[in-house]
Amino acid sequence: MSDSNCTAVTEFIILGLTDEPTLRVVLFVIFLGVYTVTLVGNLCIITLIRNSSQLHTPMYLFLSHLAFVDIGYSSSVTPVMLKNFLVDKTIISLEGCVVQLFFGGIFGTAECFLLAVMAYDRYVAICNPLLYSTSMSPRVCTLLLITSYVGGSFNAWMFIGCLLNLSFCGSNKINHFFCDYSPLLKLSNHQDDLAEILPAASAGSIIGITVFIIIISYVCILFTVLRISSTEGRSKAFSTCTSHLTAVTLFYGTLTFIYVMPKSSYSTDQNKVVSVFYIVMIPMLNPLIYSLRNNEVKGALRKLMSRKLPFS
Repeated sequence: MSDSNCTAVTEFIILGLTDEPTLRVVLFVIFLGVYTVTLVGNLCIITLIRNSSQLHTPMYLFLSHLAFVDIGYSSSVTPVMLKNFLVDKTIISLEGCVVQLFFGGIFGTAECFLLAVMAYDRYVAICNPLLYSTSMSPRVCTLLLITSYVGGSFNAWMFIGCLLNLSFCGSNKINHFFCDYSPLLKLSNHQDDLAEILPAASAGSIIGITVFIIIISYVCILFTVLRISSTEGRSKAFSTCTSHLTAVTLFYGTLTFIYVMPKSSYSTDQNKVVSVFYIVMIPMLNPLIYSLRNNEVKGALRKLMSRKLPFS
């Protein structure tokens, strides 16, 4: 598949975020701390929801899966990034790139679907509360979760299928801190526009569909809440949505920068910074957002702690 004048590339060098030695040490310490908080925070959310009966509702079922997806999403990239800070040259095989891109695609896409599912859950709870137990039955919740993971797998396979059809010959330096599809495409000898069009169409369609579901859900929620006569009732209804809205704004705001804005409007370094935020930082922030801004989660945590510490 490669030209006769050069050797086919079978491994890549990940350039990472910076070459400056002192800055690499500082960033290693920072991102090791971020990754630790990500793992501990999301595992605590999952454990809390599993062990607190008052949180055994569809809303918190989806939140536990969001925490699981955040762990997977961050873990698909962060360990390689941390290694890059410690060694002079981070080498990854083509197979390693495929694995990293595959799991990053699954978990990243599943997060889009889960955020849309959580918006739909809030819509049903606020706009059709009498039908909530039927509309969000265990069977429906299971189907929504399966759809999220199947959608993630489909999108990941779209990227992997196109990647495996590419040939690499010449430069093998990936100007990023992980095996993202765009820098890999730049290094390839692709002559077929489908390698560029299909993944973009797949990712764009998923982002468009999930954003549409979220917007429609919250427009309906807004009109329903505005019809509530009491200020206390409106405040209570909005309070159940603030955590989710914060998470949606952070996640889709950065995705828009990466996938929607014209590539000429920002540099590769800006791309790296934004990628760090939505792949590494957001999975750490989500459990903080849902714990600090959610009274039910804080109440369940206090109750669980009092059971574990009977003398307190």
